[in-house]
Amino acid sequence: MNKLMNWLSESFAPNANKLFSKPWIAAVSASMQKVVPFILTGSLIYFYNVIKSFVPALPDLSPIANYSFGLISIMIAFMMANQCMEKLQHPAYTINAGLVAICIMLMVSTPSEEMADSFSGFLGNVGPTGIAVGMICGLFTALVFHLWAKLKFLENSSIPDFVVSWINVIIPNIIVLGVTMVLIFHLRINVLDIIIGIFMPLTKVAQTLPGFILISLLYAFFYTLGISTWLWNALTTPIFMVAIQENIDAVAAGGVATNIVTSEAFFTMAFITMGGVCATLGLNILMCFSKSRQLKMLGRVFIAPSIFNINEPMMFGAPIVFNPILMLPAWINAIIGPTYVWILMSTGLLKIPSMMVQVGQIPAPASSVMITQDMRAILWWAVLLVIYTAVWYPFYKVFEKNKLAEEAAA
Repeated sequence: MNKLMNWLSESFAPNANKLFSKPWIAAVSASMQKVVPFILTGSLIYFYNVIKSFVPALPDLSPIANYSFGLISIMIAFMMANQCMEKLQHPAYTINAGLVAICIMLMVSTPSEEMADSFSGFLGNVGPTGIAVGMICGLFTALVFHLWAKLKFLENSSIPDFVVSWINVIIPNIIVLGVTMVLIFHLRINVLDIIIGIFMPLTKVAQTLPGFILISLLYAFFYTLGISTWLWNALTTPIFMVAIQENIDAVAAGGVATNIVTSEAFFTMAFITMGGVCATLGLNILMCFSKSRQLKMLGRVFIAPSIFNINEPMMFGAPIVFNPILMLPAWINAIIGPTYVWILMSTGLLKIPSMMVQVGQIPAPASSVMITQDMRAILWWAVLLVIYTAVWYPFYKVFEKNKLAEEAAA
């Protein structure tokens, strides 16, 4: 065990942090963080619409969601190119590259054939369904601008600086727009369908129990190494967004929701993330009644954030991060959580979420009932809390024993 922990702390974690700090990877992660406010804007309107269904006299606020979250792919295209230029240290191109990425996204998203000239078809393409397309458009634009910037064209020339800056934007603009134009309008290649088709196998794998567990374990494993869960949003956001939109559309058409693996099931419902990623609420409750003065004090300080599913204080203050005694139960719970949710929802014991509310800091089980619209969520939440706490208990007792020995020695 000591050899494993030494390898994780001295080799794996530093190398992983080094990898995730690479400009291209860091840019993708930063882009996803910057569009979160627009996702939350849509979440609030979807939640408001639930209230409106009971109070029809309330005004219709759907346009707010349609022209914020409904344009999320365009925003991602801009932010992807913008953040790549920033991380790659090309400040002169941050805005221009982002704007060209929007142009590319609009060109790629133009409806064709029977949907040509359909505004609703266009909105469907630039909404959550096209998130992966927006990412690719932004990355393609950033790549062209990055390669052009490295040429340092007309640097130290006698041409006025403002003219040089225009030329150095116009040329990569023409390259990016020209390549896209040829693909779409001359070769008649449906770039949108191709990109979505490439991502579909990943989405289908994610909508399985093994895929659900893998996502949960990735979050938990790297979090216990002190690596932020935000890093995985580039992978999970397209999966989650497409899945919840399909659920919403299915229910609106009179059908039933079928996609279990959504952000709502993972975060908002607060089953898998009960107290935060790694399901730390049970451990926090145990600490509140600890015989160790230090653990009791920390438990009572951390309990308020834990109730709101914020567990950075627990992860780094208990600590769980790089604590060999507490890392293992954190990983075990990361398997138990998605398995438990999958069994409940696949057997009809709990409704699958069909509304988009991506606010993970609503206390459970209130959030659990709200997102599933199923009162049984209270019972299942309580049962899961007992299971999580039982998993934490033997490891916590060893941790507590060590703390008591330290306090006695002091």
